Amino acid sequence: MKNFIIWAILLGAIGYGGAKFYLHNEVGNAMDMAVLMMSPYADVEYDGVGSTLSGELTVDGVRVRIDGFRDSLYIDRIGIDTPSFLSLLELSDLAKMQGEGMPEYFGFLMEGLRIPANADYYEKLYELALEAQGVADASSPAIECTGKYGFSPNALKALGYQDQVISVAMTVRDDETRYSFDIQVSMDDMWDMDASVSMAGNIMTEMSKGAMYRPKLRDMRLELTDRSLVQRVAKYCSQRGLSADETMHAQIDSFKFVGESNGIEFDEYMLDPYKEFLAGKSTLVVTAQPSEPIAFSQIDLYKPSDVPALLNLAATAR
Repeated sequence: MKNFIIWAILLGAIGYGGAKFYLHNEVGNAMDMAVLMMSPYADVEYDGVGSTLSGELTVDGVRVRIDGFRDSLYIDRIGIDTPSFLSLLELSDLAKMQGEGMPEYFGFLMEGLRIPANADYYEKLYELALEAQGVADASSPAIECTGKYGFSPNALKALGYQDQVISVAMTVRDDETRYSFDIQVSMDDMWDMDASVSMAGNIMTEMSKGAMYRPKLRDMRLELTDRSLVQRVAKYCSQRGLSADETMHAQIDSFKFVGESNGIEFDEYMLDPYKEFLAGKSTLVVTAQPSEPIAFSQIDLYKPSDVPALLNLAATAR
């Protein structure tokens, strides 16, 4: 009996090792092909491929330098997350992604995306963002110190950030009547966001509609936790000559702009909790619970001031 157990363990280890070698080889070949295809536009290097019994498959130590720019972008690891190692093997057959072959959940992960504050490509992206929004007042103290249109490279350095370090994890779960996205985003020493968005319908059926696909929101919960950004902004705005009241007003104005950019005019049920958040509470929770699923394409048909009631949008600070 003892020998049988030992042989079973050895055979299992050999089988796992062989499957892992096959999986890593397949992903490595695909990465090498992707690197070759991207070579006219970017130089991409990576340290290797990793996987776990829990179902993660990652490409580790990724470095990207876009053609025409001096500085590189770094990612500690990027990949997918599934229920088990067996699920990873099944994903090699795209047919398994259909019907009941869809895993219990499917996730995307990216850890340690590092963007230096003085990177030349970030400066260009910031300029393009201002241009796309037709912004002419980005250099005013109130707008610049609160990052209304995004933080400039100079503002990031003044806030004490040499790099923006971002990690993202997104998981898709599906059943017969709804599918959901669980999203976690972390920016080191800035903020963390944990969001759950539930949609109506079955994801495979909905996606099969192609251009006719109209996603419908069932409910949403977003939790934003400050990791020192609010205090840093208040200090920097003070250095730029703003009083505490002027800083609060500028931060509220930036928050309103986020809503306006998405076709929403925030009401007091959103603004009052946000003021509490700025005043010292560390977490802001935003929920949307429409009376019935609503297509995102329908939201544009309403006046921005009517959208909060349409979505049953509310917030609390704690």
